Amino acid sequence: KIQHSIKQLSTINVEKFVTLCVFSSTRGIRSIPSLSRFRRLRYLWINNNKIQDLTFLKKNYCLTELYLNNNELTDVSGALNHLHVLQILFLHNNQLGKLGRTVKELKGMISLQTINLFHNPLAQEQDYRLYVIYFLPSVQLLDRKAVTQRERESALHLYNHKRSAVVHSIAFGRRVNKPLGTVVRSGRHTQPAKRLVMPSGSGFGNGKNKEPFENPEDAILLRAMTRSLMEFSCLDWNKVATCRERRLENKAEEPHEKLTVKFR
Repeated sequence: KIQHSIKQLSTINVEKFVTLCVFSSTRGIRSIPSLSRFRRLRYLWINNNKIQDLTFLKKNYCLTELYLNNNELTDVSGALNHLHVLQILFLHNNQLGKLGRTVKELKGMISLQTINLFHNPLAQEQDYRLYVIYFLPSVQLLDRKAVTQRERESALHLYNHKRSAVVHSIAFGRRVNKPLGTVVRSGRHTQPAKRLVMPSGSGFGNGKNKEPFENPEDAILLRAMTRSLMEFSCLDWNKVATCRERRLENKAEEPHEKLTVKFR
């Protein structure tokens, strides 16, 4: 690793540092000039400084690892949403206070796998971890702890209750018993779930042209709540005596074995 002071940044030969750039943290850097010349920059360490603004990153689209921990950041809005290939992001030990605003900035990072947000005021908000897991589905490691399947299911149930009910119904073959007007509650907000409105002419077997639902998930939910039980049976007829064999009594009767499968 090669370290450069902030005063030497303007004299760096760009051709030698297309994939790695490390800043010295001994003086507590407060501001950094634009890094637009480093268009192929992939790894950047600026941790353990006093950085408060990230506008110098606006032209660095190739970053895959970004270490901004232990700084004085209070907001990242408008500074990181262009980093679509970023995989690792460290933001812990800063002063980020708005969870919704911060996560919104990170939603475009479709390749993000590891993120640290602990030791920020936003990490104290209720359901913080589930909120991040739901709105950043690509994340595999959050605050040094692996994201589990149970956490993903809990996040889906908390922030998209209707979809959770549909997925649960389809996956386990169960009828959805809860009314469609169920109120969705979470630690961050409480709002009524959208009530399913069937379009006119959507009745079954009425001979009319079916009008499509505005939301395809509504059609899936309606089907999940109205589907009937189907039963299939299988019988080995080779073990059943024919009428002639019964008359001649030349074939012993065997107990019948019937296999029945039920599903929705």
